[in-house]
Amino acid sequence: MKVVKGLYYTEDHEWIKVDGDEAYIGVADYAQDALGDIVYVELPEVDDEIAKEEAFSAVESVKAAADIYMPVDGKVIEVNEEIIDDPALLNQDPYENWMIKIEVTDKSQLDDLMTSEEYEKFLNEEA
Repeated sequence: MKVVKGLYYTEDHEWIKVDGDEAYIGVADYAQDALGDIVYVELPEVDDEIAKEEAFSAVESVKAAADIYMPVDGKVIEVNEEIIDDPALLNQDPYENWMIKIEVTDKSQLDDLMTSEEYEKFLNEEA
């Protein structure tokens, strides 16, 4: 499984890339691999305020459906329309094809997430 350095990860296999007070959020390689061929993605609206651990997206594949959870509190400032039109982009490169961009409300919540090194260990223990 591909794990990108410099990102934070959740136990539910979401990633977050922080840039100042903003952040991109998507699904980790492990999640897209477990889901299989993704055929549908539902995303929130711009200006939606979403709390940490609240579901912000629904993803459906040929074999399963899954909710995607918010790693930190935030306000949606952009959604990736490309993955709505072509959900398979998440299978091609889940790190390049982010889902939403948010304004982070509480940066201290990042301390609750795993670093890439911690996430790699977590994946090895899951296997």
